[in-house]
Amino acid sequence: MRSKEAASLRLLRTGEVVADRVRVPRTFIGRGIGLLGRAGLEPGEGMWIKPCNGIHMWFMRFTLDAVFLDRRLRVVRVVPELRPWRMVPLVLRAQSVVELPAGTSARLGLVEGDELERVRTGG
Repeated sequence: MRSKEAASLRLLRTGEVVADRVRVPRTFIGRGIGLLGRAGLEPGEGMWIKPCNGIHMWFMRFTLDAVFLDRRLRVVRVVPELRPWRMVPLVLRAQSVVELPAGTSARLGLVEGDELERVRTGG
């Protein structure tokens, strides 16, 4: 998709890939729409919204994991299994959020303080 960057994210502690198909909306409207209208995320997919330090799940159709990051890509909060019609108010210190398929954060053992690494993949 031309309106979005693509990236891959890796967990530095283990070297495991967090997601290899991460979309990064470039516009305010793209960030606002996010994953609305989607039926879900496939394994390896994600959306990285930046700048962002709080999200809502209004009108969403599926559960996801939200991983809030600071400017250095350190995890400042993990919200696993965030269901539709919920919200996460402002997360202090967060500069962005990565939305991942539900269960990803538990599978990887993501915790506050973990660091991610971005690998640009084009797009």
